[in-house]
Amino acid sequence: MDNNHQPIRLNKFLAERLGLSRREADDAIVAGKVTVDGKIAVLGGRIDKSSKVCYNTKIVPFDTEFLYLAMNKPVGYVCSRRAQGDAPTIYEILPKEYTKLKTVGRLDKDSSGLILLTNDGDFAYQMTHPKFHKEKIYEIELDRPLEPLHQQMISDYGVMLDDGPSKFTVIRNSEAPLSKGVRSLARRELAPAAHGDGPAGRAPRKTVSHCSYTVILSEGRNRQIRRTFAALGYKVVSLHRVQFGKYQLTDLQPGKCVIIKP
Repeated sequence: MDNNHQPIRLNKFLAERLGLSRREADDAIVAGKVTVDGKIAVLGGRIDKSSKVCYNTKIVPFDTEFLYLAMNKPVGYVCSRRAQGDAPTIYEILPKEYTKLKTVGRLDKDSSGLILLTNDGDFAYQMTHPKFHKEKIYEIELDRPLEPLHQQMISDYGVMLDDGPSKFTVIRNSEAPLSKGVRSLARRELAPAAHGDGPAGRAPRKTVSHCSYTVILSEGRNRQIRRTFAALGYKVVSLHRVQFGKYQLTDLQPGKCVIIKP
C-alpha cells in the first residue's frame, strides 16, 4: 500500500496476509475468529497500520512480503497439505522455505503440470474466481480417438454433469498449434526440493498421437475434464496443464519450481 494509514477493508487485509479468499475472510469474521484492537471484528470493517488485528488470537502483521511460485507437479502427488492414503503431497518436494504457501486451485493426483502457489490471497482470488475468466490449457490423451460429433458437442454445446453443464474447447493436437504470445514463467529455476532429484529429471519427450488433444477452459470444477469425457464414454489417460492465465509451463522440469512475478 502506498499509504499505510489509508483505511482498507478488513477482509481484503486478511485475504492478502493469510492467503484466504475474500469469502473465507468474511466467514472468519462472522465466526468471531478475528479481533481488531481487542474487540470482535464486524463485516465491512476497515483498518489501518495502527490497528492491531488478530486471527485465532495470533497477531496478523500489517507488513508482509508476498511470494508467488510456479511448480511442475508430477503425477502421483496431491495438492493438499495432508497425504491422501499412499499418495504423498507436493509439500514434501517443495523447498522448506515455501511450504507455508497455499496452492492456487488444484490438480488431482493423477494429473501433472503447472500449479501456482502464493501467500497472497487477493492474487489467488483473481486467478480462480470465475468472473475473471482465467484461461487454463491442458494437454490430454484419451483411451481412444474422440468422435467428431463428441468433439463438437463439448466445444459448442457442452455436456451435462451432476453439477451443471460443462463446456470447453477441444482441439486435436494435429489440427492447430498451442496458444501464441503467452508470457513464460521460467524466470529462474530453483534447485529440486527435499529428496534430491526426487520426481524431477528430464521431462518426457512429447509425441502427438491420434488420441492427443488440447483442452482450453476458463472454469475449474473438480475433475471437470475427466468427468466430461467419462460422460461420453472416454477415459482420460493423461492430463497435463501447460498454462494458467498468462503463466506458461515452458521447459520447467517435473518436481521443480520457479519464482514468478504477479
